[in-house]
Amino acid sequence: MTEILAPAGDEKCALAAIDAGANAIYLGLSAFSARSSAENFGYDSLEKLIARAHLFGVKIYVAMNTLVKDSELEEFIKAAVKVHNLGADALIIQDIYLGAYLKKTYPQMCLHLSTQAGVCNALGAAYAKELGFSRVILSRETALADIAEIAKIIETEVFVQGALCTCFSGQCYLSSFAGGNSGNRGKCKQPCRKRYSIDRKGYEELAYRISLSDLCVGEDVQKLIDAGVSSFKIEGRMRRPEYVSAAVTYYKNILEGSSKKSDLSALKRTYNRGNYTKGLAFGQDKSFLSAAVQGHIGEYLGTVSVESGKFILRASEALSEGDGFKILRGGKEVGGAVFGGKVKGGYVLKSGQRLKNGDKVFITTDSRLNLKLLDKKRTFKVEISARFAAGEKPQITVNGGVYTAPFTVEAAQGRPFTVENFQTCFNKIDTYPFEMDYKNIEIIGEVFVPLSLLNAFRREIYAQIFGNHCPNGAEMIEECLQLPQAEKPVKCGKTAVIARSLNGVKADIGILKPDGYFEDITDLIKGFEGEKYLYLPSYLSGSEIERIKPLINAFDGIYSGGNYAVPLAKGLNKKLFAGVGFNIFNYLSLSFCPTDYVVLSKELTVAEAKPLARENTFYLTAGDIKVMDLIYCPFGKSCSQCDKRDLYTLTDENGRAFPLRRYEVGSCRFELFNCARLDFENKFTGNLTDLTAEGAAVKNHTKGHTENPVL
Repeated sequence: MTEILAPAGDEKCALAAIDAGANAIYLGLSAFSARSSAENFGYDSLEKLIARAHLFGVKIYVAMNTLVKDSELEEFIKAAVKVHNLGADALIIQDIYLGAYLKKTYPQMCLHLSTQAGVCNALGAAYAKELGFSRVILSRETALADIAEIAKIIETEVFVQGALCTCFSGQCYLSSFAGGNSGNRGKCKQPCRKRYSIDRKGYEELAYRISLSDLCVGEDVQKLIDAGVSSFKIEGRMRRPEYVSAAVTYYKNILEGSSKKSDLSALKRTYNRGNYTKGLAFGQDKSFLSAAVQGHIGEYLGTVSVESGKFILRASEALSEGDGFKILRGGKEVGGAVFGGKVKGGYVLKSGQRLKNGDKVFITTDSRLNLKLLDKKRTFKVEISARFAAGEKPQITVNGGVYTAPFTVEAAQGRPFTVENFQTCFNKIDTYPFEMDYKNIEIIGEVFVPLSLLNAFRREIYAQIFGNHCPNGAEMIEECLQLPQAEKPVKCGKTAVIARSLNGVKADIGILKPDGYFEDITDLIKGFEGEKYLYLPSYLSGSEIERIKPLINAFDGIYSGGNYAVPLAKGLNKKLFAGVGFNIFNYLSLSFCPTDYVVLSKELTVAEAKPLARENTFYLTAGDIKVMDLIYCPFGKSCSQCDKRDLYTLTDENGRAFPLRRYEVGSCRFELFNCARLDFENKFTGNLTDLTAEGAAVKNHTKGHTENPVL
């Protein structure tokens, strides 16, 4: 059976997921979660939720999917052990090598590799399995053909609903370098959802140029089932319980063959950015980008009619107090409105904006629908039998388990104990989701039962029933934390340069980053005297890897930010330079990274990076700072009108200019670079300089995170 996996940013969302029929829930701790803005869970609330979920056979996966600094390692590992022992069914980890350490040290743990690790092909999936992960959460860009190949190797989880990151998973640094809030650390401020212009005809006007519509695979989940997908993931730990309920219901009914039009309508009304896209697994469609509208657009209802100074909506369906609306004019948002009362044949809309005839009205808050969605309640059937006889201890049988009271029943001296008394007592279920089914309640003669003692006994029974469902079935872990010693820092005196041509470059290591991969690139490395590496993008499909393999023969090794490069280099007997995309953040991860050279994370300060200096480690110290990998076309694949320049400029509302580079791997891909170049004198490890966007009109320089740590 394919799993429906629901998000929960707080307890209300988790209960909505359970009540709607989810098979599993993923959530975050108060610390180490990639959605730190969500309410998340402490240990006590997590333990209670695990028990409630397990009562219904619902699994709980805890996201500890942030990058971890050396100073945080001990706290992180203690938290991971605690979460496992509380009964979590799996931990979601971003750092593949920190995960490898956890699995080696605590083999009892079940680990899922986060989408932030960027698994997108069979090589990456096989590598994750080799390191001890039982499931991979695929990048949202993964092609359907690759999904099918990956599913043959390891249990596979795929996003089917919710927000899409504009950048390839785990490789976004725009929030980090634009404001110090790292997406890899759970602090993303979503700069991709702001307005930009691009210096190409037709794109000069400020709009949401890199904001994507929400994903909605819908009925096409059958293609994912045919591909062997194990789990359908709904994004949305920042969204409301109504959305969680609507999304779970929508996919549950599709899988059960009972879907209705109203299911999709409910989903649109609870959250819908951009009227949905099927996503890159099914190809970039016309609705992939949401350039004109940002945020929740809801569902279309009709148009505005201005009558006697009032804004009227002629709608056939019933609207009510508390309903909210978004107004679009010419495809662009012009404001909002709320329910303002009934008129003959329609409704009045209250708005702070001057609306016009023909403005389109979308409902974004349906108050009656929200009440209906949250009215669902899932209950656990409790079958109860009991025996009361004078001189005996009461025996209560609950779902086959026999519980004996710690007190003795006496003969009645006054009003005798009745079946009604017993049921009244055991109907007090507090917050437990129990549905009582009384079978044989046997009372022998007239007896007296102290109700205070019976109440205490009931509470003990219910707590045991509830608590028995908390464990995950895995062996408990003894908390005997003793981290291995880190190696002493050693300086690497080598220099490395990333460039689109190595001709004329002077460095120990040259990393060629061509503008096109399926062409003769040997002329671009002629005359370079150092070690030669071919730059491979962090995202490559399986078929693209096969086409690129012959090019690697002319190089000493490969440079890549994708973990798939480890088995690829090994299979080709080539050296590997682990790029910035490996996100090496701490000494444990560094010790598990089996590569010839490593670039430390560009989000580490000098003070944080110095202890990680080794003979093979580098630090990005000069040149261009890549902040995004775009696996889609920001021009909507308008190929026939495209000028196909190598470099464009993305400009924000404050006038900051970000170089946007186009390159080709069969189809066009894009890289976004920071509005200021890095300029820092590195004296403690190898120097890496990136000249990819050289020639772009960037005037400013920055020291990046060399002095200012990310949050």
